[in-house]
Amino acid sequence: MSEKSANINVRIEPELKEEAEAILSEVGLSPSGAINMFYKQIVLHKGLPFEVLLPEGIINMSAISEDELNKEIMKGYQDVLDGNVKPIEEVFKELAEKYGLSIKK
Repeated sequence: MSEKSANINVRIEPELKEEAEAILSEVGLSPSGAINMFYKQIVLHKGLPFEVLLPEGIINMSAISEDELNKEIMKGYQDVLDGNVKPIEEVFKELAEKYGLSIKK
């Protein structure tokens, strides 16, 4: 095994760093170990080891016109008027199940 002597300096959001490092700690990995593992997977896959996609239904706000935005807002408003609503707890539960999220209460 070669000597580990290269450095990486990155800036990330403090909350993201804290949350990720807490999870890494739970599985017994240091941030350096996780980054090393990630880089090894990049080399093995000759690219990112996962797909980088926007979730379905996400609107690209930089590519939407004001008329399209207003149309989307009105669709949501009409859903409220029609009673097509869910309790927020149910929405969070569905999102957690669909995307494997841990929702804190």
